[in-house]
Formats: sequence, C-alpha cells, structure tokens
Amino acid sequence: MTLQIGAIGCGAIGQDHIRRISRVLSGARVVAVTDIDAQQARDVVAGHDPAIEIMDSGRALIAAPQVQAVLVTSWGPSHEELVLEAIAHGKPVFCEKPLAVTAAGCMRIVQAEVAQGRRLVQVGFMRPYDAGYRALRHVIAAGEIGAPLMVHCAHRNPTVAGGYTTSMAITDTLIHELDVLRWLLDDDYASAQVVFPRKTRHALPHLNDPQIILLETVGGVRIDVEVFVNCRYGYDIQCEVVGETGIARLPEPAAVPMKRAASSCTPLLTDWKQRFIAAYDAELQAFIDGVRDRQLTGPSAWDGYAAAVAADACLLAQSSGAIEHMASAARPAFYQP
Repeated sequence: MTLQIGAIGCGAIGQDHIRRISRVLSGARVVAVTDIDAQQARDVVAGHDPAIEIMDSGRALIAAPQVQAVLVTSWGPSHEELVLEAIAHGKPVFCEKPLAVTAAGCMRIVQAEVAQGRRLVQVGFMRPYDAGYRALRHVIAAGEIGAPLMVHCAHRNPTVAGGYTTSMAITDTLIHELDVLRWLLDDDYASAQVVFPRKTRHALPHLNDPQIILLETVGGVRIDVEVFVNCRYGYDIQCEVVGETGIARLPEPAAVPMKRAASSCTPLLTDWKQRFIAAYDAELQAFIDGVRDRQLTGPSAWDGYAAAVAADACLLAQSSGAIEHMASAARPAFYQP
C-alpha cells in the first residue's frame, strides 16, 4: 500500500520534504498540498506531479478522504491548530518543530492524542536519526565512558538572516539540542541559565550573539551549549560527553583532508541541509513506515512538550539572567518507553 500524504506548507522545508517523499523515499506519495501563498503551491505541483491537488486550506486538506496522513511544515504558530485537527480526524501527522509555540499548546496536543488512544503524532526532530548521534548514544548506553557527568556542545552557523532575533537562538536553534540531549542522556532537564559573552561585531544591532546556555538535568548532569550564529567559518555542530571513565565526541561529518598551497586543511560544511540530509530522509521514512505498521516510533508529542518546557525556561533565563527551574507535568503512561 502506498501511503497518501497531504502537505500543509510549501516553503523551504516543505518543498524539501515533498521532494524526498516524491523522489527519495519509498512507500508514500504526496496527493494534496496547500499554502497561504497559492503560487508557491502551484510551483510545487508543477515541479513534482500535476496530479497533486491544491486545497484551499489546511482544514480542507486534513478532511479530504484521499489524504491518509498529514505533513505540517507551515508557519510555526499554525502548527497547534493543524495537529489538533489531524488528531480529531484520526489521521497520523508529521509536524515540523515547533509542535506548538508554547508548552501549554504542546500539552493540549498531548491530551488530545492520549484521548485518541494511539500515537498519531511525530515531531520533526531529526538529530536522533543522525548516524553520529546514534553512535554516540550507543557508546553512552553501553557504559563505555561510565556515567555521564558533563556535556559540552556548540551550535554554530556562518550567518543568519536579518530577521533572526535573540529569542530565536532558543526557539529555532537550541531547540534541536534540547531535544537530542534528552534522548542522548535519557534524562530530563531541571534548570536553565543563559549568559551572554562579548557580542560579535558581525551580529546586527538587535541580536545578542553568541549565547551560552547552561542546563542541569534531573540526574545532575551539567550541560553547556554555545549558540553562535555569526561564526563566519561554517556550519559546525559539536557534542562532547564527559563520563566517569572516558570522553566521547560526536563524529565529524566525512570530508577529504587536503594538503595544498603550503597548508593542510579539511573542508567544513556551510549549510544545515548538507549536514543532516541523511537524518531528514531517515526520520520521514520512519514516519511512513510507522504509519503503515500502525506504530510510530519517532519523537513524540511528549518529546515536543518536554522541549517546549525547556525552551520556555531558557527564554525566561535570557531576560532574567537567573537560574530558572523547570516545572514539567508528569509523563503519562501512554508515553512511557
């Protein structure tokens, strides 16, 4: 059976997911799209399959009988309503981050899914599908470095668009670390603090960059994450876990070392799509397979909620400068491993 997917949102990430469903992955096809920009939707249809139907709205697409599963890649504040609508129709939904723009919104989704009695939601956190992170998690879980004590991370971009704000360092950038580090350590967060080093001259006046986010988990692990989105030299993701008996690092992406012009160098990536393209493919294939098997296994609505709680605390810490403690609801039995 070929899974028939309706896509809501035809921006950059939406187009990329539609491309991979149509040309890279197996077991699914896009049968309907919608976008607030009608021309963008028409361009997607013209570039992939003239048989794809353009719908008037997200609600109409979700209700369409030919749509068996929903892909949400629209503007972030629209996600909550669309995911709740898909759940109400009993249709599986893959939602790009954020699941909702507040922890309260994520909790409403959690409650709706629990009421349905089966998992219908997968959140678009792709890093748990990255081969390097999976290898790092295996090393930690196998006890090869002993119990984790500290984690040092960095999330660096060469530059960002002019509309990027200080808070987006949390909601758009750090959010990936907030998800993957919970998964990596199998631990929840207890508190957060944000400190601002000297500002880079490459940041626009409205943006504080870089930032350092200090997290503590319930189990006592201390985490520091450097977010530096105007580093200029490339796209660079670092993660080092210090354990009781050893240290484990996230592997670097494969690249060809070169010696030329009296120098020795290894090229660096400059784009997040290149760095995680295989993980994006794997997460969406996992969703397709999970829907067909009636058993979703990817990041859940609860994971989306936990990331939102942590993000809210980090946003508060940006303005207060204090250590902000996190108050999360108890995880429902529905989401227990």
